[in-house]
Amino acid sequence: MEQQTNVYFLGIGGIGMSALARYFMHEGRRVAGYDRTESKLTRELEAEGAQIHYDEGVELIPAAFRDPQRTIVVYTPAVPADHPELVWFRAQGFTVEKRSQMLGHLSAGKFVMAVAGTHGKTTTSTLIAWLNHEMLGEGSAFLGGISRNFDSNLVLGAGDRLAVEADEFDRSFLRLDPDVAVVTSADADHLDIYGTHEAVKEAFTEFVRRIRKGGCLIIKRGVDIRLDNPGITVWRYACDDPEADFHARRLELIGGGHYRFDLVTPDGVIEGCTLGVPGRVNIENAVAAVASMWCAAKVRGEASLDAERLRRALERFVGVKRRFEFYVNTPRQVYMDDYAHHPRELAATLDSVRKMFPGRRITALFQPHLYTRTQDLHTEFAEALSRADEVVLLPIYPAREEPIEGVTSELIGRDITVPWHVVPRERLADEVAAMNTDVVISFGAGNIDACCEALAEKLGKKS
Repeated sequence: MEQQTNVYFLGIGGIGMSALARYFMHEGRRVAGYDRTESKLTRELEAEGAQIHYDEGVELIPAAFRDPQRTIVVYTPAVPADHPELVWFRAQGFTVEKRSQMLGHLSAGKFVMAVAGTHGKTTTSTLIAWLNHEMLGEGSAFLGGISRNFDSNLVLGAGDRLAVEADEFDRSFLRLDPDVAVVTSADADHLDIYGTHEAVKEAFTEFVRRIRKGGCLIIKRGVDIRLDNPGITVWRYACDDPEADFHARRLELIGGGHYRFDLVTPDGVIEGCTLGVPGRVNIENAVAAVASMWCAAKVRGEASLDAERLRRALERFVGVKRRFEFYVNTPRQVYMDDYAHHPRELAATLDSVRKMFPGRRITALFQPHLYTRTQDLHTEFAEALSRADEVVLLPIYPAREEPIEGVTSELIGRDITVPWHVVPRERLADEVAAMNTDVVISFGAGNIDACCEALAEKLGKKS
């Protein structure tokens, strides 16, 4: 890329793509790109200097980015192969790479701490980035969400540590060669790409094979994938399972959904920890992040974790936007938003909320993401959502897909065992405000987050 001073992004508004765009702007490269819809992320990128357009068309590519000797093109697999700009760039001989290929280039020569899994990876990788920063004063990161501590999805710091979210979509994570890797889960997902759950698990097996010799794998106890990389050390973690190498013990709910706990490691117990974000599910993520830090120290031959610095860093971690994000939290009314879009994520979050607010009535608002995921997992979605007391479904968010006949949100609803109904997104805030609500949580990876402010305003008045 030495002579290619310009970087053009197809799908620049994606969370992973926007982090790369920010990185290259920080490096002094000129950045431009296309996205289908304007968003808060694209507006921020434009304010930072990127040229972005929202209509497909070769004629909209800025003149400075039309020279294949000076421009490299990065695209997300969500962009269709027949996209006119992608077709033009390829026909004109431009270097065209997937986001995962570029991330692989940028991680070369780094000490890579990668987090993979069908859920839990964003919070875990963000916490690793925060622990690197707070405990060691170093480390960079490409994140799959907006860190509330860094107010960004890109972290640039001293040293060679690089925390990354290793995405299984389109087998992207097979471009990375981690030194330390976490696998949080390997559930059936992206079956439009993989076809079967067994194929998903085989991809995770291949990811583990890519861990560098002498490195470590930290895998959640119970995750069922084949482990056949003889050059690494394997450690297991869990929320509070005493059979795991890393786990929490003596969990105590201390108010507002936060917990006090002791952290058990192979070196001993770190007592009196609290996490700055609520929810039992986040304790599990914290255990994985701490295990990653512990393993990194072992691999690099560094000193053991400083218990006091660790306790302070965990307490100061305030999480990721759209992950257990509270908007209203009073004795009379709670409203929170979460990015969960897989049945296991929904179930884990609803179970956490049930423990946080025992005896209170939970209303779940869910926007299904992708027709294929809904078709493959509608029964599992219904089972997970039935953990709430009432469910409001939005129409399916299609993202990159065309509709599938017979696949609608009602497909999920017919198997839900608690009261439910479907509401158009534009009427969501008004409909929910008119309901008898107590604890409300919105879920989804589409555009349901555009309703958060209106929901918070209306539900806040109830409190």
